[in-house]
Amino acid sequence: MDVIDLRIGFALTGSYCTFDKVLPEIEKLVSKGSDVTTILSENTSRTDTRFGKADELIEKLTAITGKKPIMSMAEAEPIGPKKLFDCIVVAPCTGNTLAKLANSITDTTVLMACKAHLRNLRPVVIAVSSNDGLGMNAMNLGRLLNVKNIYFVPFAQDDPLGKPRSIVARMELIEATIIEALNGRQLQPIIMAR
Repeated sequence: MDVIDLRIGFALTGSYCTFDKVLPEIEKLVSKGSDVTTILSENTSRTDTRFGKADELIEKLTAITGKKPIMSMAEAEPIGPKKLFDCIVVAPCTGNTLAKLANSITDTTVLMACKAHLRNLRPVVIAVSSNDGLGMNAMNLGRLLNVKNIYFVPFAQDDPLGKPRSIVARMELIEATIIEALNGRQLQPIIMAR
């Protein structure tokens, strides 16, 4: 299986420092024939940071995909009833989004997209980027590792000595994780060496 003709919802949450690794992966999916629609959390769609301006991100994503991102809960809600996607990717997925997803909280556009999509028993691929993934958020990570139709892009500690609880997904493995998830399998190993 490959990603040609797949309909992929690609959600970005506020781990702004990883956007430079995520955008090339969206470009790669589009170049290989996927129909990608981006989905932005409220913070991602409105917040300017030292890593870039929100308007510039929206422009880049629109140029890459040919479509304006989904940026509201009202726009995300039809994802489920209309079965818009074969797979949703959340990359980067912050610890905040991870915790809310693990506890069935649906109060952002990205979480609404995931909830709406999961009702169709289709895969959600998570590329975690969290400073507390091995801290307080470890219980949420553990919970989601055992949830049907949730798959993780393999991850590693990004700075074991400086930030011993921080983990970041290997964004270059998003495509491989999607393919495995669509076959009902978790790409292995989940935990990788830096």
